[in-house]
Amino acid sequence: MQTTFSPEQLADPHVAESEKILRKCVHCGFCTATCPTYVTLGNELDSPRGRIYLIKDMLEAGRPADKEIVTHIDRCLSCLACMTTCPSGVNYMHLVDHARAHIEKTYRRPLPDRLVRALLAFVLPYPARFRAALKLAKLGRPCAGLFEGTALKPLAAMLKLAPKTVPAASPVSRPGSHPAKGARRGRVALLTGCAQSVLDPAINEATVSLLTRLGVEVVVPRGEGCCGALVHHMGKEDAALADARRNVDAWTREAEAGGLDAIVITASGCGTTIKDYGFMLRLDSAYADKAAKVSALAKDVTEYLATLDLPEPAKKPGIAVAYHSACSMQHGQKITRQPKELLARAGFVVKEPREGHLCCGSAGTYNMLQPEISARLRDRKVKNIEATGAALVATGNIGCITQIASAADMPVVHTVQLLDWAYGGERPKGVAKVAMAGE
Repeated sequence: MQTTFSPEQLADPHVAESEKILRKCVHCGFCTATCPTYVTLGNELDSPRGRIYLIKDMLEAGRPADKEIVTHIDRCLSCLACMTTCPSGVNYMHLVDHARAHIEKTYRRPLPDRLVRALLAFVLPYPARFRAALKLAKLGRPCAGLFEGTALKPLAAMLKLAPKTVPAASPVSRPGSHPAKGARRGRVALLTGCAQSVLDPAINEATVSLLTRLGVEVVVPRGEGCCGALVHHMGKEDAALADARRNVDAWTREAEAGGLDAIVITASGCGTTIKDYGFMLRLDSAYADKAAKVSALAKDVTEYLATLDLPEPAKKPGIAVAYHSACSMQHGQKITRQPKELLARAGFVVKEPREGHLCCGSAGTYNMLQPEISARLRDRKVKNIEATGAALVATGNIGCITQIASAADMPVVHTVQLLDWAYGGERPKGVAKVAMAGE
């Protein structure tokens, strides 16, 4: 793609980076076939290619964002399926991240939109606040219909998605060390996360249970917190970089104190962002090198488990499992093989749904900010999953778990919970009624 940025514009390193990305696009349109919003809406401007045109025009003109570009960028899920499809290596992720930051700086959203986004940024990254909000949501759920059809319809989506019960806080979320059982063969830090640690603390508990049983010491460093993905995808770049710096400091201290083989992440949405810390902080001389080292250490839990010499499973459940590959897993981190191979080795029968490349519609806060499109994608995903005939669903991202479970007629659990069970851990509560082979 030909660009016409001025030398003065290219002196801005963010613009210069986006210009390099734009020049790689050859207008081929392969991305449109795998873009969930284009497949759903059929609008060229709701495809990656269409958004690239809008972003190029906005940045080249050096103008503030307007309602049209905000509408179409807001509809982007950042699923990154376009990057998997693109034959030219266009880094759409970094381009749309730059566009969102530009929108945040130059566009004044309507008051209801500002209030909803401020609420999400204030609550979701903080476990104590999020837990309190979920308890209040239980009381407010009967009022969800009052917000439907209004500018505050995201509040209705929030209330509907809130679970009926909120699990108690887990001791695993507290800073500390969980020693390896038997001879120690590794040492890792665990990102306990923000939303996941509230919605389903059993995921991190299963991770600690499995890793320590395999001889890996697991530490939860003091000072770590939200990875920054939520505010990053809202264009709130200062807040996202502050989160990144805090975590880089926490993990660097831990690595220097006792050494780390990996930073294990159980929410793939967080993993995609943490693996990008090196890029996000590349212009910060005090953090660039440290951030790059942290990004290199970051591993999805299945990615790390695949590097271990695993024993024979304690039991082989023989249950048919539909594996849903989260977008942040398959497109963001390019992890496609390890989760399925681990499940198969553990004795599960892995089923792959049709259209596995398409997003389920969760995408962080997307199912709250764009509830109509999200619901259409969710229903399409659930239909394809149920067509596999599997008894349950496994996936590696809490957003996908929440989204799919809101419409599916089968249990939805994290992959690591099934692996922990197969290798001697407790049976996940969500699959208590699913019969094993031979039962």
